[in-house]
Amino acid sequence: MEGASLLVNAVIYLSAGVIAVPIATRLGLGSVLGYLIAGAIIGPYAWGLVADQQSVLHFAEFGVVIMLFLIGLEVRPSILWSMRRSFFGLGGAQVLVSGAVLGAIALALGLFWQEAFALGFILALSSTAIVLQTLEERHLRQTATGTASFAILLFQDLSIIPMFALVPLLAASHGGSAMPIRHGVLAGYPAGIRALGVIAAVGLIIAVGYFLVRPVFRFIANTRQREIFTAAALLLVVAVALLMQAVGQSAALGAFLAGVVLAESEFRREIEADIEPFRGLLLGLFFISIGASVNLQLVAHHPVLLACVVPGAMIVKAVVIFVIARASGSDTRTAAHVGVALSQGGEFAFVLLGIVSAADIMTRDVAALATVGVAVSMALTPVALIAFERLSARPQAAQGPAPEDEAFDLRPDALIAGFGRFGQIVGRLLIVNGFRTSTLEASAEQVALMRRFGRRVNYGDATRLALLRAAGAADAKLLVVAIDDRDAAERLVEVATRHFPHLKILARAYDRRHAYRLLDKGADIVERETFEAGLKLGEEALKSLGFEDHLAARARRLFRLHDEEMFRALETVWKDEERYVIATRETSARMQELLAADLEEMRKEQHADIRSPN
Repeated sequence: MEGASLLVNAVIYLSAGVIAVPIATRLGLGSVLGYLIAGAIIGPYAWGLVADQQSVLHFAEFGVVIMLFLIGLEVRPSILWSMRRSFFGLGGAQVLVSGAVLGAIALALGLFWQEAFALGFILALSSTAIVLQTLEERHLRQTATGTASFAILLFQDLSIIPMFALVPLLAASHGGSAMPIRHGVLAGYPAGIRALGVIAAVGLIIAVGYFLVRPVFRFIANTRQREIFTAAALLLVVAVALLMQAVGQSAALGAFLAGVVLAESEFRREIEADIEPFRGLLLGLFFISIGASVNLQLVAHHPVLLACVVPGAMIVKAVVIFVIARASGSDTRTAAHVGVALSQGGEFAFVLLGIVSAADIMTRDVAALATVGVAVSMALTPVALIAFERLSARPQAAQGPAPEDEAFDLRPDALIAGFGRFGQIVGRLLIVNGFRTSTLEASAEQVALMRRFGRRVNYGDATRLALLRAAGAADAKLLVVAIDDRDAAERLVEVATRHFPHLKILARAYDRRHAYRLLDKGADIVERETFEAGLKLGEEALKSLGFEDHLAARARRLFRLHDEEMFRALETVWKDEERYVIATRETSARMQELLAADLEEMRKEQHADIRSPN
């Protein structure tokens, strides 16, 4: 019966999402608000269709873990250093000032100072899941608003660690339990031991990421078993999450740290593409669970209080962020946009409110009201952003990316699929001329070799749509197909043509027939891999046999010209084997005649040059 109940809950959750999200998106409300509304409707305080909402919430929180792991994959240490000003400046100031202001307001409303302090800094956190999802849906991640929001969210997520550490101190000063509810092997130990345990866990994650994970992924990649690679990526996320929980810390923060460690790995793009589908589904379940957790009865009992407190807290937080963003150099509209986007409470608030309530720092009534307020603020965020954008004078996209944005999330000019001998030449030519490239190579050995020489090459099968997106196909202008596998090259051209029609596709062909197939799939320009090298060597052969340099070069140009004419002439018949063979014979004979005539003309010109007087 338990299994049947689980299946019934799964059907209810999935049905709610499938129905509500398309409607909300069609109305311009965004998918996040659709999920939240769906959860509120099926939750225990409305229709009561879900029986065990808490267990689903615990499962769905894994979506937040995966999301932070994927964010960590994008934050290479060098890039994190390059955005240090916005990270420490914007993020640090936002958490400190928002926490202090909201705490002072709570103190003025009659809470004890420990309660007010805890509540202020808990409400200072914003929802990474909702903000990033909403920014992605509105194509704002690559704008000044997206960059500033990401820096603040990143600092907020990392600030969870000291907040956890402060809970025992607040509990002791308030006369509550010195040890809040903690899980794992360090429960009951002194604070110093727990701190050492956390440091040891972080060190273990870094060491394993650098010295063990890469060889393991390289070994798995060589087996060409994609499902095992996906399983290994999920195993990594789950293992790190469990390790951090074992030392009493946030699983999501551990996943973020694991992502940062692997950000420089050649397998970053492949891991990202494998895990991305799980993130979307689990985040959807997380939002539905949040919606279902909204205590509508508590809202009905305290409508005036919540109607004043929730919008008031959001306005205060938005104003604080606006002032800080303006002080850091953002223009007025960007600062206001960031303030509105981050005005809600965060998903970590639910965890922290439960801990401070269990530690007797905060009364259960205040914690319950705060939980409802955070959930309501999450639901109001998409609406607030829609209102802001409609009232705003100019579109956000017109601002262009912030200076640090390109450093965080590279938007390539060209995407190169295959980095063997052919792809390396193309890539080097583009890079030395100042163009940004994103490179994918399906051979783990080749990736390892290129990385030894300092080339930034990512492991992955470029024919996968998710991996193309992760590598930047939506932003690139050009796709260079330099894959050795002829069938894979054709599949890639077909996938890119269907899903990224803006891309101009340049492809390497194995031979003439392969070139025709690539053109038929949608390639714009095709180059046979040995054609130019053969022509160059043929020119050198003519010189060795007595041709003068300029005549050998001219013979090479004429041969290329006639061969291209022959190539175009046969393009209409290449699918018909019999007609193609006949046409090839005819055009080959015609080409021989033309080349012979051109050669005779060159000889006459050479003879005339010799006889002409100086």
